[in-house]
Amino acid sequence: MDQARIGIIGGSGLYQMDGLRNVNKIEIATPFGQPSDPITVGTLSNETVAFLPRHGRGHRIKPSDLPVRANIFALKTLGVERIISVSAVGSLRENFAPLDLVVPHQLIDRTFMRTTTFFEGGVVAHIGFAEPFCPSLSQLLYTAASKTSANVHEGGTLVVMEGPAFSTKAESFMYKSWNADIIGMTALPEAKLAREAEICYTTLASVTDYDCWREETQVVTVDMVISNLLKNTEVARQTLRNLIPTIPKGRNCPCGDALKGAIVTQPDYIPQSFREKMYPITGKYLN
Repeated sequence: MDQARIGIIGGSGLYQMDGLRNVNKIEIATPFGQPSDPITVGTLSNETVAFLPRHGRGHRIKPSDLPVRANIFALKTLGVERIISVSAVGSLRENFAPLDLVVPHQLIDRTFMRTTTFFEGGVVAHIGFAEPFCPSLSQLLYTAASKTSANVHEGGTLVVMEGPAFSTKAESFMYKSWNADIIGMTALPEAKLAREAEICYTTLASVTDYDCWREETQVVTVDMVISNLLKNTEVARQTLRNLIPTIPKGRNCPCGDALKGAIVTQPDYIPQSFREKMYPITGKYLN
């Protein structure tokens, strides 16, 4: 099977990665079902990368139904060590304007219908998640985005809501009162599962609207979101082309050992079936 060190998860509007050479589409069956779409492996900026459209080509899967465990597990089996996610967000701040890009540093989880861990069946792990995005990869992403024509913001807090409906005004004002900066529907549980899989994870958030708190702007609509997404699609692709050559071979962050000491279930109580199913993720700890 093809191997790729870097994975890209494309969000709304980014269903394919232009510029890939030596392309091979791979269908991967995982213990958690099929990923959102076949994974495209190819060469970009002289690096082998794996590209996965989060919602499937044609945007077929709503946020609550995304097979996130299958997506992350499949990328892990391909050898992916770093994931760059691209997603659409609404702004909760005046100075984060539509068409701006944001590389957030923090998350607030407002989802309630999603499975957020690989560990089940009597096996428990508690990962550290104080810094939900890989700081090293996020810094590289911000630098790459800053070389484009977009206005780019470093840092900020991303609220992840369940969806698929947009916020009520009361919710939007509540998130603002929490000092959150942007709001989206897909960074979780991706970030948590990537951490469990010991994969570095960062997000390039594309601002499409002002949510619904800003009285002087029109109500958020799908047409508005998609229009601004399409305008930013090429900027996102350019950011990725800038980023890929700057990612070093080794890792200098704690993401690669995130499960060390995190599995609290006593070894005698961990079923062999779990060990086999989870070998790509837990093999180095559950021999």
